[in-house]
Amino acid sequence: MGKTPSKFSFSTKRLERLAPPLKGQSIFWDAKTPGLGLRITKNGVKSFILQSRLTGKTVRLTIGQFGAWNIQEAQVEARRLAVSIDRGIDPRIENKQTIAVKEQSALSIWLEYIKQKEARWSHRYYLDHVDMSRNGGELITRGLRRNQSNIKEAGFLRPLLDFPLNQITRDLVITWIEKERNSRPLKTRLALAMLKAFIRWAANHSEYKTLIVDRTLCERLNQELPAPKARRDCLQKEQLKVWFQSIKNIQNQTISAYLQTLLLTGARREEWASLKWSDIDTIWHTAIIRDKVQGTRIISLTPYVEHLLSSLPKINDYVFASHRSQCGYLKEPRIALDQSLSRAQLPFLTIHGLRRSFGTLAEWVECPAGISAQIMGHKPSAIAEKHYRQRPVDLLRKWHIRIEQFILQEAEINF
Repeated sequence: MGKTPSKFSFSTKRLERLAPPLKGQSIFWDAKTPGLGLRITKNGVKSFILQSRLTGKTVRLTIGQFGAWNIQEAQVEARRLAVSIDRGIDPRIENKQTIAVKEQSALSIWLEYIKQKEARWSHRYYLDHVDMSRNGGELITRGLRRNQSNIKEAGFLRPLLDFPLNQITRDLVITWIEKERNSRPLKTRLALAMLKAFIRWAANHSEYKTLIVDRTLCERLNQELPAPKARRDCLQKEQLKVWFQSIKNIQNQTISAYLQTLLLTGARREEWASLKWSDIDTIWHTAIIRDKVQGTRIISLTPYVEHLLSSLPKINDYVFASHRSQCGYLKEPRIALDQSLSRAQLPFLTIHGLRRSFGTLAEWVECPAGISAQIMGHKPSAIAEKHYRQRPVDLLRKWHIRIEQFILQEAEINF
């Protein structure tokens, strides 16, 4: 039998017949694909390789073992690598970077995701994402609940985000849900929605889409959670007198004014707490609120609300300023509210329950539902509301003053 030429058109049978050298290695080249070769060691191991030149130097890359790779696959990969080299890209460095991306935790990608989205989200929603992925371990100095540890636990999504993105599977997420759903069903539901949006973003990102095991891994997992139960805590009109009396006795003037005006505006907790002096127009008696639906909305300042706000000291840029809060405004009014409820012997009421109370009490003056919803910053729910109702602030003010007058009357506050 004659000597096998070093260059010929690769075929499976011909490559299988190639014998290993007595020592060192032999390389045979494919006549159809420039640079593609088959290397055979003296131990009989056969591997596809690509040989080319980069910046004037010879580069030899291993593609994979013959058998694990067929000839057609090796030819396609050789052409891909050759294109990269022609562009001045070293596939060895590119491969290391790809491995590094695959091995990095989902947390680092999550942080990139929320940084990219920060400008489009409300500040509160952004902070919710930060909270979901926090390190934990910090001491809690304020707002400590009964039987709660004084050390912050890691973010709710950290058990998942500490895995590489390509290791987050549907089974892993279901295991996490089963652990958390009974003790914290509402937070689990929120976290799952955030994770679902994150996976969808990564699946559409050129750098990370190959790391997603299944872009639908969070789909239909809400059915694994208990049905959400709507809270119904709300002040009744008969309770307004004792509630106001107790709230006005709070020693901290800022917290007292905040809780009273929160009830009288129907605003969300964070959007009202972050109100700035520059947001208030004392000439037109309005305030600009940064909400989660439209970005901002303008509400009227009713007489008693404006009176309470004007009585507050101007410590910094925020109306409800706080020396102890890192953000500069009031962060934890819940403890003072709970203590006031206890003194007045009133039933449990959340901060959000004050917003719910405004919407309920508005019905006593027969305020149209669309108007009270617009004052509160609800998203329009009907076609007419979305496209044909453009209510000016003065119209909202008319009804807002009626609501305030009714609440003050029931609370027996003469103003």
